Amino acid sequence: TLIFYRQKSATNIIKSTQSYYAAESGIEDSLIRLKNSPQMAPISYSLTVGSAVTNVVIPAIIASSRVLTSDGSLLGINRKIQVVYSIDAQGISFFYGAQVGEGGLIMNNGSRVAGNVFSNGNISGGAGTIDNNATVAGTGHSIKDITVKGNALVHSCLSPAIIEGNLTYITGGTNTCSVQGLTSTQSEQIPSQALPITQSQIDQWKTEAESGGVINGNFTVGNNESASLGPAKISGNLVLGNNSIITMAGNVYVTGNIILGNSSTINLHSSYGSLGGVIIIDGTVDTGNSSILTGTGQAGSYLLVLSTNTSDFAILVSNNASGAVFYASAGGIQLNNNISAREITGYKVIMNNNAVINYESGLANLFFSSGPSGGWKITSWEEK
Repeated sequence: TLIFYRQKSATNIIKSTQSYYAAESGIEDSLIRLKNSPQMAPISYSLTVGSAVTNVVIPAIIASSRVLTSDGSLLGINRKIQVVYSIDAQGISFFYGAQVGEGGLIMNNGSRVAGNVFSNGNISGGAGTIDNNATVAGTGHSIKDITVKGNALVHSCLSPAIIEGNLTYITGGTNTCSVQGLTSTQSEQIPSQALPITQSQIDQWKTEAESGGVINGNFTVGNNESASLGPAKISGNLVLGNNSIITMAGNVYVTGNIILGNSSTINLHSSYGSLGGVIIIDGTVDTGNSSILTGTGQAGSYLLVLSTNTSDFAILVSNNASGAVFYASAGGIQLNNNISAREITGYKVIMNNNAVINYESGLANLFFSSGPSGGWKITSWEEK
């Protein structure tokens, strides 16, 4: 009996080892598939390894990762391996519908932010609305002539502002606004927050764009023409004619301005998948009439339009731009009448009549790659 059980135990150890290496083979096979096609669709399949069989699952991308599984089996003995395969990319978090620097936020009649707002400067205007909470940092800054449907935290709240939630203002500040919730004071000043993208990150993106080559002079795409661009630095203007299309295959850095014709399009190549791409402009950009600025169309993919210009109109958003995130590191962003945008971050933001910012929660974890070459990495490998 003892010999029988020892033989059975030894046989099971061999089966278990074979099942384990079959499971490892399945993981290796799935990683090769993903290396060749990072954005491949979810798939389940079986793989025969010697006398064993393993069932492999490559799921959809969730939160910029795939959780790969391989379940090896030989004559009833199973071993399962799980690997987390994640995008090796730069993550940027946009926690607010609008985040504004010292230039402040101006909200004109009918303008609305469907999300939270954080500003290092005053929030003012004429009958604008913030659907959630508003925070204003800095000594002496105020909220005036807008409606905040959530809570407000500010040094001073001035009439005719309306706070439908609770108001907290700083001791020594002024409160003359209408508050429907509770009112309280605090002695601590509200600390300012830096804008989420550092200058070093902007410089890195510029370097990555320039590594693809430098185009001296303007880069022009004629009416009804299409072109692929990036990674590239343009030492001049980027000019799109009417109905023209640029597909970005890598980051683009423009030292001049972006000039968009009617119904022109800038989008990301499909190989970006769920990643975002970046176009940096030292000059200004006006999104123009019926132009489209967008990612790949996959969830989580956005085109970041970033201007380093210092004027109040570094970026002028003249069209609905649900697939773009607008960012002015040192200047202003203006949203024209009846315009809808996904997220706005700038030193100063001006929202004209009926302009709307519809914040999307997925922007709290937005990943940017240096282009389709941006890689993936294994973040964990374990037996389950």
